[in-house]
Formats: sequence, structure tokens, C-alpha cells
Amino acid sequence: MKIKQISIFLENKSGRLARVTRVLADNNINIRALSIADTTDFGILRLIVNDPDVAHRVLKESGFSVNSADVIAVEIPDIPGGLADPLEYLRESGINIEYLYAFLTRASEAALVVFRVEQIDDAIRVLQEKGIKILGGEDVYEL
Repeated sequence: MKIKQISIFLENKSGRLARVTRVLADNNINIRALSIADTTDFGILRLIVNDPDVAHRVLKESGFSVNSADVIAVEIPDIPGGLADPLEYLRESGINIEYLYAFLTRASEAALVVFRVEQIDDAIRVLQEKGIKILGGEDVYEL
């Protein structure tokens, strides 16, 4: 139920993001979701891709500072308030969310929310017990 996320440290300079996407494209890596957090000097690009192991390797070989982390992808109804219940379940269980980002798929009426949490196994258990659908890597990488 855990999925691999690739994080790339980028200097906030013209062309750095284009270079990442070119390296991925040249290696047949498809981006499924992304998030960028930035400051004036640098940014952290977080990616869900179809082949995280190859992406990690080719980005590292291209000189990028790359890390991998386990995250969870949760399917929630694409309606107002759809995110409120999962967030409340995690809060009630004392599970801290480090960050999250969301994306929609064409194939369903749901949004997918990617969570990075401190206690990932506990978060998976709590959400599943509450009937929240958690997608595995094979589901997300092939969207």
C-alpha cells in the first residue's frame, strides 16, 4: 500500500525543472503527480512516476540530488468536504501529516491525495479501518 515518491532538490534557476523533465522523458519515465515547494533559492520537486527506481537512478546519474520516500495515495470522493474525513481520522489517531498534494484522474469520480505521514503503517491501518481506499504502487504508477 505504500508508494515511492521521488524528491529532487533544485536550485531556483531557470531551466532546472526543464532539465529534470527532459531526463525523465529521455528515459521513458512518465510523471503521474508532482508538487513543488520553493523558497527564493531552492525548491523541492516531489514526483510520483511510473518507474520510481529507474527515475531515481537516472536523475542521480544526471547530477541531481535525489531522495526516495514512502507515501500513501488515498482515494477520496471528488466532492466538497471529501478530504475532511480522512484528515479527521488521522488527527483523532494522533498521526501527523508532514505534507500532502492531490490530483484528479480521468477514470473515476475520485481525487487521489498523496500523504507523507510520520507513522505510515498506522495511517494505513486507521484509514483502511474507516473504509478509506488506499492505492498501491501498481495502481498509481499506471494511472
